[in-house]
Amino acid sequence: MTRDQNNSALQEYGGAKGVADLLKTNLDTGITGDDSELANRRNAFGSNTYPVKKGRTFLRFLWEAWQDLTLIILMIAAIASLALGIKTEGLEEGWYDGGSIAFAVLLVIVVTATSDYRQSLQFQNLNEEKRNIHLEVVRGGRREKISIYDIVVGDVIPLKIGDQVPADGILISGHSLAIDESSMTGESKIVRKDQKGPFLMSGCKVADGSATMLVTGVGINTEWGLLMASISEDNGEETPLQVRLNGVATFVGIVGLSVALFVLAVLFARYFSGHSKNADGTVQFVRGKTSLGDAVDGAVKIITIAVTIVVVAVPEGLPLAVTLTLAYSMRKMMADKALVRRLSACETMGSATTICSDKTGTLTLNQMTVVEAYVGRKKITSPEDSSQFSVVVSSLLHEGIAQNTSGSVFPSKGGGDIEVSGSPTEKAILQWGIMLGMNFDVIRSESTVLKVSPFNSEKKRGGLVLKRPNSEVLVHWKGAAELVLASCAGYLDSNGSRQSIENDKMFFKEAIDDMAARSLRCVAIAYRSHEMDKVPTDEEQLSQWNVPDDDLVLLAIVGIKDPCRPGVKDAVRVCTNAGVKVRMVTGDNIQTAKAIAMECGILASDADVGEHDVIEGKTFRELSEKERQLVAPKISVMGRSSPNDKLLLVQALRKGGEVVAVTGDGTNDAPALHEADIGLSMGISGTEVAKESSDIIILDDNFASVVKVVRWGRSVYANIQKFIQFQLTVNVAALIINVVAAISAGDVPLNAVQLLWVNLIMDTLGALALATEPPTDHLMKRSPVGRRSDTKPDTGRLPGLVRSVELFFFFCLKFREPLITNIMWRNLIVQALYQVTVLLVLNFFGKDILNLDHDSQEHANKLKNTLVFNAFVFCQIFNEFNARKPDQMNVFSGITKNRLFVGIVGATFVLQILIIQFLGHFFSTVRLNWSLWLISLIIGIIGWPLAMVGKLIPVPKTPFAKIFIKPYQRCIAARSA
Repeated sequence: MTRDQNNSALQEYGGAKGVADLLKTNLDTGITGDDSELANRRNAFGSNTYPVKKGRTFLRFLWEAWQDLTLIILMIAAIASLALGIKTEGLEEGWYDGGSIAFAVLLVIVVTATSDYRQSLQFQNLNEEKRNIHLEVVRGGRREKISIYDIVVGDVIPLKIGDQVPADGILISGHSLAIDESSMTGESKIVRKDQKGPFLMSGCKVADGSATMLVTGVGINTEWGLLMASISEDNGEETPLQVRLNGVATFVGIVGLSVALFVLAVLFARYFSGHSKNADGTVQFVRGKTSLGDAVDGAVKIITIAVTIVVVAVPEGLPLAVTLTLAYSMRKMMADKALVRRLSACETMGSATTICSDKTGTLTLNQMTVVEAYVGRKKITSPEDSSQFSVVVSSLLHEGIAQNTSGSVFPSKGGGDIEVSGSPTEKAILQWGIMLGMNFDVIRSESTVLKVSPFNSEKKRGGLVLKRPNSEVLVHWKGAAELVLASCAGYLDSNGSRQSIENDKMFFKEAIDDMAARSLRCVAIAYRSHEMDKVPTDEEQLSQWNVPDDDLVLLAIVGIKDPCRPGVKDAVRVCTNAGVKVRMVTGDNIQTAKAIAMECGILASDADVGEHDVIEGKTFRELSEKERQLVAPKISVMGRSSPNDKLLLVQALRKGGEVVAVTGDGTNDAPALHEADIGLSMGISGTEVAKESSDIIILDDNFASVVKVVRWGRSVYANIQKFIQFQLTVNVAALIINVVAAISAGDVPLNAVQLLWVNLIMDTLGALALATEPPTDHLMKRSPVGRRSDTKPDTGRLPGLVRSVELFFFFCLKFREPLITNIMWRNLIVQALYQVTVLLVLNFFGKDILNLDHDSQEHANKLKNTLVFNAFVFCQIFNEFNARKPDQMNVFSGITKNRLFVGIVGATFVLQILIIQFLGHFFSTVRLNWSLWLISLIIGIIGWPLAMVGKLIPVPKTPFAKIFIKPYQRCIAARSA
């Protein structure tokens, strides 16, 4: 249907009033909101939810886990080994080798799929929380805040700038209402809504004005619901850190594959030349004497060895660790009042170097009270005492406060005191009006509103035109004191007489400065009369008409106190110690902003304020782009700023290399939130437009929660670094041990099944243990990682392996602090050298050292290999503790706070005992006596004091990667030249 057809159909029902009667709704008081009524309406019209496409099933995750190429090769090798084993040794004994490999592969697949499936469910729950918007509805004559899911057909909903239209409906009344319908139509054009075009669509945003709507369709019965039901949720977002780790994993994987191919060639050469020995000393392959089946069996075992080298070399657990730590952190951040909307924000927040914070509600409590007022030149010491000024002034003040507001006054549910709704500033002024004797409902019924100019953060004031019963037209304005004062030509003194303001303007400016210096927010209330014949009568002309804002008469200037939040000063100090500069960006008077900044600890004292520490938005705006870039890093407080000033500040800081986090709550804050590296919107005071543009929603609007987000962001990054150190140590040690043994002896001490178990320890279990380490105070004593470089090197003409090396160095050096730090390299090298040395000595000389010659050759060899395997696993278990604290001596600090870590380490220890003592057939091991268990334990435990000694070795500040890459960079420069 066309717009005209829709309108005519609506008129047939009697417009919004007729539809409301059909829905048994009172347009003024809304529905009663009783449980039985809500249930009946949901049964009749449906709930405001829509079916969401289900996520991937567990079977899908199993299938994806199965797609790993190395696991497929291992399964093929397992099937071949199984077939040959059964053929040569019979079913009873021949299935162990192939069966154990197959079982180990299946276990890895199931564990990986289970882990991924659980994280997918967590992300689905977080996405559901993101959509759970809370908004005001009118029920039983009072406003109450409910979830968007609880809206029913017949609800009356007030809308203001930045709100999302929560359901389909029709306009009851509105002023200058403009809707952004781009989410539905794809067109960015703003659509004006009035009685000629009253239809509102769910999912659209209020771009301007205010209105009240009647809900006529919810959930799947809306256009938005149908659209959302037809699209699937995409949870496959890959964060920058995951991309970086994929690069590291690719490089290490290529190295592992190259080594495996080399080992494969050496083993085949030894085997088919007759130089490879069995455990009992006999030659495995003799040309002309070894059967085809035995030859194939030997070849399969060699291929299996090569494949397992690839398995242990490829650190596929790195991206998994990011997923685990992000899921864990996001869940914990919810408990700390922060809802993460974009995964990448978690890790980016840990790199933040500066936070541009709002004042109201973020640094302050947003619980405002009028504590001081000026009526004329008279200072009202008790703001609630209306006897200090005339009836004329009182009447005009009551009218300006009651009509020029987006708030409301209504009886409380308990029947006691009245309740006030609206923004904190509106509530404070309405409360003041009530104390002055204002009767809200009576005053609103005595005049008719002709035109509204809603308040927004750009113009910092709001006004309206109203018509009194005697046809007198008045214009009321309210807003930032110095801006309204600038438009005033006169003022009413306390006796109600109009005076010229020219001689007294300085007095009022000094009064404003005095209140602002005491951290009071100053709001001015003014009015003017207007000729009726100059007010447009045509509805379209009226919508385009600008409310007159000149020649105003000042009624009052009020000082509103908004106390600092408890704990904000400590939170600012924590940020400063962590190398994160906090900047306050506010629309308030520069003196108010400065006073609050001192209370919060952003500024020390007047004596310490530098030239550009405190600046007005207008001054900053008028600088050239180059000047802004020079001044921006010095700014601590920006007062009287517009949203565009905030955007310019963010752009200047980012161009200077800062990683910028920005808080915002208004619709006009959306560009700055979008431009920043991390946008943080406010969950209580924030508009839906601001929330949609942000990366993280601060649910309690508290700056202390922003600091907790920084802490969690650093924890994500630190936990990934811990896991990298742990996993690369295992990779390097296992790779060197197997490669050296394979080349020198033609056999490996760690077979396929054993390495798959080690792989399980270091990938899934290791990631789960280290990725869930809670953040510590130590993290907030480090400098931030800083901005990453997004310029990739030109590697197009380089050979594959060389290109991988260059990309590896690029990923290592992408941030000011590389992903793999010098401290991590030191710890990794110390532990890997120790493990490789001890285990190779055990492999080549273990039988002699441990006096195992009295056993048969085959049993002695198996005993030695079992000891190597057991000691290797114990080294990883104890090194997992070292990985917890890469740069601290006490690796047990805070261990009791991570029960999951202790549980995983304990479970790994118990499972290792069960494997050695009871699962020898599957893992090709034999039981160890108590002395060999003690040796394994001692070898593992030595890793602890060794790590402490290693931490005493000084490391250069210049990253190793930069040192090693210098000659390589010279080659690149020569190549470019």
